[in-house]
Amino acid sequence: MPDPVRTAAVRAVLIMSLTIIQAMVALLCTMTGSWLAFPMLLSSVGSTVVATWSVLDVWVTRQVWNQRHGVVSVPSSSARRLRRERRAARRTARAAERERARIRRRGASSLSRA
Repeated sequence: MPDPVRTAAVRAVLIMSLTIIQAMVALLCTMTGSWLAFPMLLSSVGSTVVATWSVLDVWVTRQVWNQRHGVVSVPSSSARRLRRERRAARRTARAAERERARIRRRGASSLSRA
């Protein structure tokens, strides 16, 4: 995972964990009848919006990274190299088959002339 995406993901996880803790505190304050219940509820709602935004930020950062830098990984690069080699081998085999067919046609046409 690229560094900007990893940074955004860590930030999102931290924000989400704080939001969950905040919601739990709001629930406990509500159950005990504390005056802090309503402010905690409002801040939990705000934190939920921020947590949703941070998860969206991870997705957008990942999309931007892939668009700017492409997906660079060693396995796909080696797979690409193998595909290129197989394609070249098939091309060579097809060219050799066409050459053999051309020689056969030429040989058959020279026999029919005689």
